[in-house]
Amino acid sequence: MRPSTHHARSARGLLGALLTAIVSLAALLTTAPAQADTAICQPFGTTTIQGRYVVQNNRWGTSAAQCVTATDSGFRITQADGSVPTNGAPKSYPSVYNGCHYTNCSPGTNLPAQLSTVSTAPSSITYSYVNDAVYDAAYDIWLDPTPRTDGVNRTEIMIWFNKVGSIQPIGSPVATANVGGRDWQVWSGNNGSNDVLSFVAPSAVTSWSFDVMDFARQAISRGLAQNNWYLTSVQAGFEPWQNGAGLAVTSFSSAVNTGSSGGNPGNPGGSTSCKVAYATNVWSGGFTADVAITNTGSSPVNGWQLAFTLPSGQRITNYWNANLSSSSGAVTASNTAYNGQIASGGQVTFGFQGTADGTFVRPSGFSLNGSACTTV
Repeated sequence: MRPSTHHARSARGLLGALLTAIVSLAALLTTAPAQADTAICQPFGTTTIQGRYVVQNNRWGTSAAQCVTATDSGFRITQADGSVPTNGAPKSYPSVYNGCHYTNCSPGTNLPAQLSTVSTAPSSITYSYVNDAVYDAAYDIWLDPTPRTDGVNRTEIMIWFNKVGSIQPIGSPVATANVGGRDWQVWSGNNGSNDVLSFVAPSAVTSWSFDVMDFARQAISRGLAQNNWYLTSVQAGFEPWQNGAGLAVTSFSSAVNTGSSGGNPGNPGGSTSCKVAYATNVWSGGFTADVAITNTGSSPVNGWQLAFTLPSGQRITNYWNANLSSSSGAVTASNTAYNGQIASGGQVTFGFQGTADGTFVRPSGFSLNGSACTTV
């Protein structure tokens, strides 16, 4: 037995040990810990993540309980009680967003931004899905003629990354389109408050990086927005009809790159001046079209979108040197990776083959990045 071993510590030694412990504790407290998850159960409760995005519970279509937990990179639904009829509106839209929603603007956002000033709006999203629920995984893009930060905007673009159950977008299917290198079924309608243009993926998409402006230009080409309108917010989340606990946005990012005002999407800082030659070879029931776009302006065009409308009865079956948004009706042809720039006085060409019923008619006009072109 050696009782002196413990009692041999002097008061000075004990004080030193205590000070060391305090310093160690202070270091732990001043080191930035992993951000604690934040639970939100209030119907319209919100919180901020990453210092720049807002997570919202946004339970508006039911009185049943719903809770979300905001994480550092997104959110997950932790409680989603009750159900509503699948032929009506969903229960809610828990989501994460950049921009302004009913006067609540995300920190540091540069939205609203006039579409004519936006060169690119890159965004990335990753979802986690469940099977025991009826829902869609949706990315919302809101457009309005004014830079409003409150209320409902004029046009809502919805990208449905996934849908489970017997639900469908507002309106009816109007076309198929290739946007951002993916194929979509396009729906168009009005919910009584605003126009809705929806792009539905043929199968579930869990993760994607894309340019929001590709979809904004779709709305412009279909007459549901104009270049002088404003992008007010982008939002990613879920619309549940039944259950929904476990659904999650595991990552989200959004940026809006703007140039000088007065330009057009794809050509910030100046208006586009253009000429389009539309040469065709027509036979009974079919045709080919070779399209040449000439930049007659003084500045180069960096990234182009040529909008036109195919006359009734015409349908595109094959195309080259461009990406086409749809096969009939309102069509937007956009550049590929290798022909995105048109120098001042320069030209790019693309073409397509199609079927035609009745008397063949050419499109009545063309617009490049929102500016009307001369047709030859």
